[in-house]
Amino acid sequence: MRLLVVFCHPSLESYGAALFDCACRTLRAAGHDLRTTDLYREAFDPVLSTEEWNIYLSDTRKIIEKHPHYIDDLQWAEGIIVIYPTWYYGAPAMLKGWLERVWLPGVTFEISDGKQRRPKSKLHNIRLFVGITTSGAPWWWIRLIRDPGRSLWTRGLRVIFGRKCRMHWLQIYNMNHTTAVERERFLRRVETKLSRIPV
Repeated sequence: MRLLVVFCHPSLESYGAALFDCACRTLRAAGHDLRTTDLYREAFDPVLSTEEWNIYLSDTRKIIEKHPHYIDDLQWAEGIIVIYPTWYYGAPAMLKGWLERVWLPGVTFEISDGKQRRPKSKLHNIRLFVGITTSGAPWWWIRLIRDPGRSLWTRGLRVIFGRKCRMHWLQIYNMNHTTAVERERFLRRVETKLSRIPV
């Protein structure tokens, strides 16, 4: 399967980096065709400028032309795997900016054609999504506040993926207080889940 792995963390010494390394090794060993995006190492600019906002709908092509390889990756992929830390209940600004500046109208969705209608999918090629994240909060608190990070990907963005897209969510909670054993166990859980993705 053609898989795009997107990593977002400022430190290569982080547990997130270990998850990214584990994911890439596991998927390559299983025979998948991989492309990777490391937003921090690529110095991706997450800021949607005033100029871009002013042409967001009227001349979207000009924004699209700024990110040809990111857009090519999205259109090439059959599956997307995102790996990032949950900060303030959601994706880091760098990753959120990647969504805002790359997942554009005409690329990943079309603006709805009327009130009370949802956007139309342009990512029919995506038939697998895997979210892998760390969270400082305990699981019961994340559930109490309706799990906004998971909801963004598995509910909000789900509608622009392929109709039968398989969704998987892997999250380790209480990150600030986990033991080495617990972190290793989660790495093995990620490895097991990814090794079972059909080629």
